[in-house]
Amino acid sequence: MSFQRKFYLGFATPKGTTKYMDSALKKGASRSHFKNVENLKLSSVGMGTYLGNLSAQDDADLEKSLCYSVKEGGINVIDSSINYRSMLSEKCIGRAINSLIEEEVIDRESVFICTKNGYVTNDGDLSKVDIDTYLQLMFLNNNIISRSDLSPSYHIMNPNYISKCIDKSLCNMGINTIDLIYIHNSFESWYNIVDRSTYHEMLSRVFQLYEDFRQKGKINFYGMATWNCFTSKENSKGYLSLKEVVNIANDVGGRNNGFKFVQLPFNIYLNEPYTFRNQPTDTSSKATLLEAAQKYGIHVFTSVPLYQGKLLQSELNRSPLDNLPAMSLKLLQFVRSTPGITAPLIGQKKTSHTKENTLISKYPPLNEDEYNTMTSLLSKSDP
Repeated sequence: MSFQRKFYLGFATPKGTTKYMDSALKKGASRSHFKNVENLKLSSVGMGTYLGNLSAQDDADLEKSLCYSVKEGGINVIDSSINYRSMLSEKCIGRAINSLIEEEVIDRESVFICTKNGYVTNDGDLSKVDIDTYLQLMFLNNNIISRSDLSPSYHIMNPNYISKCIDKSLCNMGINTIDLIYIHNSFESWYNIVDRSTYHEMLSRVFQLYEDFRQKGKINFYGMATWNCFTSKENSKGYLSLKEVVNIANDVGGRNNGFKFVQLPFNIYLNEPYTFRNQPTDTSSKATLLEAAQKYGIHVFTSVPLYQGKLLQSELNRSPLDNLPAMSLKLLQFVRSTPGITAPLIGQKKTSHTKENTLISKYPPLNEDEYNTMTSLLSKSDP
């Protein structure tokens, strides 16, 4: 689907996100639904755009959900990746943002837009061009990359490729600056292919490119979107130390570098970031990922709060959650109330799901006592 849109200057700012928060409060959002992150007022739930088919109906549903979530649902964090639905999710974000700005619902400075790169993708609007053909035509034939840059999972860390991805994401979304860019599952894609020192060199080159793009004003922050590298056992091959990554970012960009975020799974079942002590810090040899992130000033977004629907049949009749009218809200409440988490990212397209999930903005997160009560009850109910 082609679309002519304006390219919007700017990025999320303290003034713009505060204006958005004030508007959401007038519509019934709880003040504590918003968190102060890098001087920005960000919603404690963000919207993800991962799932869906490459169809016009899914495009329309996703755009409608994005518009409702931002306009009525108190959500100003939007997460995507260039490979989600073969670029179509990014393009949906572009059209939704265009509509919201044209309707004067928001301005560009109100919303925090995140995306990822690393995985090979084709363009869903070019329906007859598959991934391998797109890779050959766009990158291999032009000597931008070589076959040796490709992992078995079709992941690329060559800065030439990452650079093209950033520019394409900007084009897809019709913006001039991405608030947050992640390198996507990079360690998980390469740890069985290269040794650790080689991976560190590869990551350093990606971070250097991100710093260059920060200087150009094309991105503001960068981070790592991961699956299980930060929550694996220390002696396993798939384990990565956050401290090592922070040191790489410091070496590349100095103390004012843009590495400020990580993303990883977290829910009532996948709770290792909060419970598993496997991360060293300057003051502790055994910290959880969330504790280590707080030590280093790294903000944590989390994925799969509903475990792609698998947790909706859970038993969560716990007193601190009893005021929430739906299981999806209870699961979101658990995640966003966890100390050290900035926001869970919830994927939604259906109108009913969108309206239900965004009700969470009207409730304050659990306080410390309520959260401790809930986790105590949960641990007692474990088999």
